[in-house]
Amino acid sequence: MAAREQKDVAILAIESSCDETAAAVVRNGREVLSNIISSQIDLHTLYGGVVPELASRKHIERMNQVIAGALAQAGMALKDIDAVAVTYGPGLVGALLVGVAEAKAIAYAARKPLVGVHHIEGHISANYIENKDLEPPFLCLVVSGGHTHLVKVAGYGAYEILGRTRDDAAGEAFDKVARAIGLGYPGGPKIEQKAKEGNPDAITFPKAKVADNPYDFSFSGVKSAVLNYINGCHMKQAKVPEADIAAAFQKAVTDVLVEHAMMAVEEHEIRKFAIAGGVAANMALRCAMEEACKKRGVEFYHPSPIFCTDNAAMIGTAAYYEYLAGNTAGWDLNAVPNLKLGER
Repeated sequence: MAAREQKDVAILAIESSCDETAAAVVRNGREVLSNIISSQIDLHTLYGGVVPELASRKHIERMNQVIAGALAQAGMALKDIDAVAVTYGPGLVGALLVGVAEAKAIAYAARKPLVGVHHIEGHISANYIENKDLEPPFLCLVVSGGHTHLVKVAGYGAYEILGRTRDDAAGEAFDKVARAIGLGYPGGPKIEQKAKEGNPDAITFPKAKVADNPYDFSFSGVKSAVLNYINGCHMKQAKVPEADIAAAFQKAVTDVLVEHAMMAVEEHEIRKFAIAGGVAANMALRCAMEEACKKRGVEFYHPSPIFCTDNAAMIGTAAYYEYLAGNTAGWDLNAVPNLKLGER
C-alpha cells in the first residue's frame, strides 16, 4: 500500500497487554494530547504477581471509562480521530483480547482505520515522545518484566534484534529476587529502593555470558545465585543482608546490560543509544548507561518514567509511523500473545 501524505494525524491508542488499562490520543506521533492509565498494581500485589484472569476482568471493567477519559482530556470526539490503534501482542492473551475487541468495535463503528501495534515497538517508540530530534538509526535496549531485547532500529518500523534473553527477562528476575528477600511485588521499584541502603560490592553475584551470541542475556543464573545465598544464610542461621543482596543483584544485572549495550555501540558504530521498558525507569541503570555513553561520545536517550511502564501514548506513537506507511489492519486482527518483533 502506498504511503500516506503528511498531514496532522490524531490517533486514539489502546494498551491492555498486561495489568494496565490505558488509552491515549497522540498527534503526529510526537505530541501526546492525553495519556490515561488505570493500574491494577494494588490488586495483583495481594497475590504477589499478575493474575491473568483478574487482569482481563479489570480491563473489561475499566476500558470504556479510560477511553472516554483520554478523548475528554484531549478535547476530541471520535469524529476528530484519524485512526484507532491497539496493542495486539505480545502479552497475556485474555488481556490483549479485551483491547483488540474494543479497538475493532470503535474503529468499525466510527469508520476509522485500525492499526495493530507490537508492544515492544511501542516501548521503543516511547523515546520519540520527549526526544523530538531522535530519528533512526539508533540502538535500543528494551528491558521490562517480560522482555529483554537489544535492538538495532534501522528505520521506523524496521528492527533487527541483536540479542535477547535466553531465560528470565531482567524485570522478571527483579520480581523473583524481591519476592525471595521478602520485599513483595512489584519487585523492580522495591529492589531499587532497598539497594540504596546496601553495599553493591558486599557480595559478588555471577554475570552470565552466552557462548553462541555475545549479545544474548541470561538472568536465571544470577537469580539462582541469590536464592542459594539466602538459603546459605538460613542454614547458618545468619541474618539475611537484604539491602546488600538487593544492591549486589542490581549491580550484577546493570553491569551485564551496560556491557552488552556498549559492545553493540562499538561494533555497529551507531552513535545514538536509547533504553525503554519498565526497568528503564531504574535510576541505577539509567545513570550507568548514561555514564557509559558519555565516555564514548554517544548520545543517550530515555523516556520519562511514565512512558517507561506500559502506557498507550507509546502505542499511539508507534501507530503513527505504521499509519503513514499504510500498514493498517483488517477486521480479522487478533491477539497474538507470543508475537515476535518484526512480525505482522
